Amino acid sequence: MMAKSFPSRLLRAVAITALAGATLAPLPLRAADPAPFDLPGPGLRISVSRGEATLPIDQVPSLAEGDRLTIRADFPEDQRARFLLVSTFLQGATNPPPKDWIRTAEPWRKKEKDRQLDLVVPKGARQLVLFLVPASGGASGAIADAVRGRPGEFVRASQDLNQASLDRARLDGFMAAIRAQENSHPEYLRSVAPTLARSLSMKLNEECLGKVIELQAACLLEHRDTLVLADVHTSSLTETLSGAPVDLAMQLSSTREAGMGYYSPYIGVIRDIARVFGAFSNPQLDYLPSLSLRHGEGVSLLLNAAPSFDKPRSVLVTAMPAIEANSPPRLRAAVDGPLCGARPGLVLPVDGAPLIYATDYLHGATLRLTAGSRTIELPLVPRADRGGYVVAGAMPADLKGKVDAQILGRWGFDRFEGPRFALQFPAEGEWAAAGGVSSLVTRRDNPVALTGPAPACVTSVAMRSGSGPQPLAAKLNGDGDVAVTVPLKDSRPGEVVLEIRQQGVAEPATVTLRARAQASRLDGLAIHAGDRSALLSGQRLDQVARVELSGLALLPAGLTRDGDVDRLQLDAEGTGEGIAPGSPTARITLQDGRVLSLPVTVAEPRPGVTLIERSLAPKQARRGLALETKAKALLPDSARLVFSLRAAEGTRLSPADSIEVATADGEAHATLTSGPDLRFQGRDVLVATLDPATLGPSAFGPLRFRLHHGDVTSGWQPLAVLARLPTITRVQCDKGAARCRMEGEGLFLIDSIAPASGSAQPVRVPEGFTGASLKVPAPQGGRLQLRLRDAPDEPVVLVIG
Repeated sequence: MMAKSFPSRLLRAVAITALAGATLAPLPLRAADPAPFDLPGPGLRISVSRGEATLPIDQVPSLAEGDRLTIRADFPEDQRARFLLVSTFLQGATNPPPKDWIRTAEPWRKKEKDRQLDLVVPKGARQLVLFLVPASGGASGAIADAVRGRPGEFVRASQDLNQASLDRARLDGFMAAIRAQENSHPEYLRSVAPTLARSLSMKLNEECLGKVIELQAACLLEHRDTLVLADVHTSSLTETLSGAPVDLAMQLSSTREAGMGYYSPYIGVIRDIARVFGAFSNPQLDYLPSLSLRHGEGVSLLLNAAPSFDKPRSVLVTAMPAIEANSPPRLRAAVDGPLCGARPGLVLPVDGAPLIYATDYLHGATLRLTAGSRTIELPLVPRADRGGYVVAGAMPADLKGKVDAQILGRWGFDRFEGPRFALQFPAEGEWAAAGGVSSLVTRRDNPVALTGPAPACVTSVAMRSGSGPQPLAAKLNGDGDVAVTVPLKDSRPGEVVLEIRQQGVAEPATVTLRARAQASRLDGLAIHAGDRSALLSGQRLDQVARVELSGLALLPAGLTRDGDVDRLQLDAEGTGEGIAPGSPTARITLQDGRVLSLPVTVAEPRPGVTLIERSLAPKQARRGLALETKAKALLPDSARLVFSLRAAEGTRLSPADSIEVATADGEAHATLTSGPDLRFQGRDVLVATLDPATLGPSAFGPLRFRLHHGDVTSGWQPLAVLARLPTITRVQCDKGAARCRMEGEGLFLIDSIAPASGSAQPVRVPEGFTGASLKVPAPQGGRLQLRLRDAPDEPVVLVIG
């Protein structure tokens, strides 16, 4: 039972509160939840030597066989309680460490060899764990027995404690940056906080940025144990351990120490830490997890509970970097295009390793500049609030043109080569519009790409046309050009000067272009023999006022645009015959009086089709009183229209043909294809069935149809008038009364009501009528005549009975 009792202490301590620190707005905790890690513990001083190089522990992401470590306890001068410093190397889950891998120092001794640990990483070791335990008889022996008895559990615990310490370092970096910004320029938190969150892979509460400035920082740091994010799993460490739904995870970097960007060791193993230490808890010793915050050689331990010097005495446990092959992060440039090297405060944006901001693992970072045969190295500083590395100091003033740059440094003891960047510096050279563009077009916006010596260093672009300059939005595109849009919708023809200002250059460069009025470009005019309409295609067809073709006067009837092509519908004036076959020349008059000519070839006549007969087929029984419709051209919305068509001589119908039905305004249309809705009697006659519902609920009024035959269509022809019918439930008349009461639904669809004989003055229904009843003339012969708004020329008869 003891093996299952102790885990809750270290397990929940690491999982729930490792990242919490001293909370400003603490989450409600259950009685069994531990306190946060906000209690400073003892300190350590650790240095690591490899070959002839010695580094402080905060610059060592991983240890290697043969590394020499010097470990000293860092107690204040007035420290009275005596602690033993115990170290143990671990070799894996199935290999208990040899006894000589466990060492003990007595920090209160005067001799250096007694008060510090001088360790050499032995061959085969994989982890290093340190213990601080109050000095008492048998304490170090009890720890040695625990480690040798269950080595695998200590391996797992070492990994998890190390991971939690790294996460706490990221969280501390985020909180410190937020507080520093609050103290200096809180008004910039809105822009700085998202960059910080991306750099350190922290969760950002966007709602905080909408609060007043004084409350933003405190809001951003609320519930800090939920801030550290992962990129793979969504379950939280706390949820895994205790069921508390907290969004806690670990996206650290691509280093092995950081879990290669994953936190599977943390989530899977932390559960077992309890069994490790629970198994060795006894009335003499009690184990406390300690997070290690590393600064130079110093290691500050953070505790979540005060150590006990009475039985059971507390054993402080902390982990050192893993012993494994060095694996630097895959640091990536977070920008594709060039950067301006002359820009003050140049930032080299990077992503892929949040630990470069939270630790000093990547140290001695420099930027190597290569300009021809010349090489320069400049120191770099990681800035999480800027999203990358910042050059410390000024760039050489004599750099010109394009320069290759690369981030270099050391990851632990090894050389590190980071991403490359393309830098540009202002240089002498002409600016021009890309692609040989020399003129612009008035009455429209003109996209222009500007090329020059250093496009990345452009700070602004302005247009000077006529009086003063007008700023333009400039963007560096992927080709290394500066893209601008020159607005000439309200401009007249003439010179347009673009002024280009560059970083560090006093006088602007200029590019002079000429704005011209573009005449309509005519691509073609499509018309079939017999047509009285045509379709003109080209550009700037909004300038067309009139087209004359073989005596046929055509006027604009609607302009549409398909990409950069205009299409202008033209309809003939008046009535008369359509155009005759031939190859005439169209005379096109523009609005400014200019006249253009366009050769036209009149296409073969369209396929002809005529309407043979129409009939109605009811869809379902209507509610209310009967409405009689006598006009064949009237199509009630409660019926289907069955109509037959005959193809003209020379037109042979095929199963691929279809009939298109549309409203007069073209807003609603339906296509009838071969099947139940379109059946062929032969190769020249077909029978179609139209359900008005296929046109949609907003369709009403005149309908027209045309035949689609191959790649051509017939002309539009009238088909029917679609009318929506009201539902009239009853007409109540008092004996001898001149007026009766009509009740029903949709009465607003009625335009007027009169006796069937038409002798009396009709009653008009007000527009927008919403009532369910109205006064109507007394019926004659049990009938009333209704005129509908959808078809006022086709009266219907209401049969009252």
